Amino acid sequence: MTRRELVTLLVWWALTALATHSVVRYRWWIVAGYLLVTAALVALAVTARDDRGAAPAASTGRRAVTGVLGLVALTHLLLAPFSYLPPGGLWTVRAVLAGSALLTGALLLGARTRAAALPVALAGAAGAWALVVTGDPAPRIDVWVILQQAADGLLRGESMYTAEWVGSPGITDAFAYLPWTAVLTAPGRWLAGDVRWALAVLVAFAALCTAALGRWRAPAVAAAALLVLAPGGSTLVEQAWTEPTVLVGLAAWALLVARGGTGAWWAVVPLAVALAAKQHVVVLLPLLATWPRFGVRRTAGAVGGAALLVAPWLLGAPRDFLHDTVRTMLELPPLRFADTLYTAVLNETGVRLPLPVVGVLVVAVLAAAVVALHRRPVGLAGLLTWCATVLMVVNLVNKQAFYNQFWLVGALLLLSVAAATGVRPDVSAPPMASPARRHRPAGRPAGPPAPSSPSAG
Repeated sequence: MTRRELVTLLVWWALTALATHSVVRYRWWIVAGYLLVTAALVALAVTARDDRGAAPAASTGRRAVTGVLGLVALTHLLLAPFSYLPPGGLWTVRAVLAGSALLTGALLLGARTRAAALPVALAGAAGAWALVVTGDPAPRIDVWVILQQAADGLLRGESMYTAEWVGSPGITDAFAYLPWTAVLTAPGRWLAGDVRWALAVLVAFAALCTAALGRWRAPAVAAAALLVLAPGGSTLVEQAWTEPTVLVGLAAWALLVARGGTGAWWAVVPLAVALAAKQHVVVLLPLLATWPRFGVRRTAGAVGGAALLVAPWLLGAPRDFLHDTVRTMLELPPLRFADTLYTAVLNETGVRLPLPVVGVLVVAVLAAAVVALHRRPVGLAGLLTWCATVLMVVNLVNKQAFYNQFWLVGALLLLSVAAATGVRPDVSAPPMASPARRHRPAGRPAGPPAPSSPSAG
């Protein structure tokens, strides 16, 4: 792990700790903390480099990874996440996650035990998710009610955009997401009675993609473990927040793009799924189109694929679809306990920022990111850092941003660590150079590199 990747993980930890404490409370200092995180993200983004031909960076060693996992364990023990579980049940969840983080870190220290690290992390996370789903079988949140009933409607061939939600404590007449949020979560309801099981599986699959993106080396495995053991992650699953439907598409996209060749074209498919799941993924499109390794044509292909995935619901009830996915989102009232700049201005001064002002801020940041990417080529890790930075700014000016939106920003940072790991030689592997190449006269061209052996990490 390089110093840059360690800094990225520390920024991730600060972000998730703040987001965990933010549910459901507004504090001006949390907003200030988010601003500091944003400044750190900007610094990481603007200093990102192209990974092709970059000089190796100094390594911080595997103990640094273990240290971050130790911080996560401490956060679980000291910071209670929001939950409807009784105190005893919540303490059990926190202890399971903290213990899993400590054990995962210890396993990553040894070359022979490293292979067991991610299975242990996944097992601990699965245990925590099972505890929150079974311990809180009917969470008092409209998202869960809506997804449950949308899954039932899909089984009957009904559109979620024409449905009325029975017993919802919030929205009762709109499905505010794009349709593939329902499609991806419905199997949890159909097979196990609860959409949250599907959300847990999506997080686990995204973690596997993260480890594979970094070729299963220690920093990438650590990033995957952190994804499933993140502070507040149990709340994400318990409340049925839907960002895993986006992350699974972006993680699979990154994995395929990293493989290069035809994989970059196949990456259009998971990106289209992410676009068809939630609206805010669209703000990443200019970044992906600007990045030369993906480009305009593939980005356009993903948009076209998303349009095809959404078309049955849009064409089936166009007025209802636009009402739910556009008008409802624009007309939602501000969450006064959301820790964003929008709500900080509202809570401290009573002023609501006009929508055009918010729009101009988002467009300005997005334009600056596109210009920076055009002028300074970056690798996949740098692109993912830019995506996280843009989404972070979008969250800060949002009137409804909550833990789940900041969780997605953090997940992209973990993907960036894995992407950076995947392009480096495995320094733990024995050198592959032949005697003739080791004694090559100075100044003679090296020629094409010899194939490397599979990584042990």
